[in-house]
Amino acid sequence: MRAIIAERPGGPEVLSFTDAGALTPAPRELVVETTAVGVNFIETYQRSGLYPVQFPFTPGAEATGRVLAVGGEVEGFAVGDRVVTAEARASYAEQFVVAAEAAVRVPAALAEVLTDERAAALPLQGLTAHYLCTSVTRPEAGETVLLHAGAGGVGLLLTQLLAARGVRVITTASSEEKRDLSRAAGATESIGYSGFAEAVRELTGGEGVAAVYDGVGRDTFDGSLDALRVRGELVLFGGASGPVPPFDLQRLNSGGSLSVTRPSLGYFLRTAEERAWRYGELFGAIEAGTLDLRVGATFPLAEAAAAHRALEGRETTGKVVLLP
Repeated sequence: MRAIIAERPGGPEVLSFTDAGALTPAPRELVVETTAVGVNFIETYQRSGLYPVQFPFTPGAEATGRVLAVGGEVEGFAVGDRVVTAEARASYAEQFVVAAEAAVRVPAALAEVLTDERAAALPLQGLTAHYLCTSVTRPEAGETVLLHAGAGGVGLLLTQLLAARGVRVITTASSEEKRDLSRAAGATESIGYSGFAEAVRELTGGEGVAAVYDGVGRDTFDGSLDALRVRGELVLFGGASGPVPPFDLQRLNSGGSLSVTRPSLGYFLRTAEERAWRYGELFGAIEAGTLDLRVGATFPLAEAAAAHRALEGRETTGKVVLLP
């Protein structure tokens, strides 16, 4: 079995494709033969040392594949089952281990729609988009929100989920090509980053938006606060441009009794019932044709370093996927 391994923190060049030990499932675990791996920004933070991990390190939590081995005390899974997960360990590999409770079978009805590449594009970004608009905030039909990086993986999915509820979505994106993709996903308006807070004010008649979904972080944070209406909420769910520096909480008061929250996915998958609900709604939306998954780029697993360079360089749209 081969895997991507980083021996030390650093740039993409520290990722090497090499032999790794054989995997066996512990009780309540599955070993899965990998067919596709989702690449996410958090793995670039882990690889670089921004987020502490233990080295040698194999990145990856999101993947799809077929069950190779079933550990003791596991019910409901059999060898050959096709599963997806956003909660695996070390999924940049030809095989990976996942807790059985964190794996979900791909419905047979979606077998043709959810190819391996598209299935790998669903779990982490799909679940993130779902919890952002159903649990962290829940904008109502007719309200307006701002979503940064509208052509990214989360951005395209979140736009579709919001638009399906009748929410007016304004997005930012760095090029006209990306803005076109965002509009195709349901954004009412898609604008550039320069002067976005002022543009949002103009588009809302001076009022501002009910919520801002900000996965960019440092470069957009101040403007995101300025784009909010009275009692608006800033949802900071990532930091693609770097972490947000400390700021004076009094600014929330003077800005109109604003709120800021910093959620993460793990706290919205706390029970089997919650996980099943989120996956069920996503599968239902795919089957109904109201949610489309865009795979923007694929790379061989051995070229994970190139995938990281593309992601960090903001050269991609939709989902980046590794194929063993």
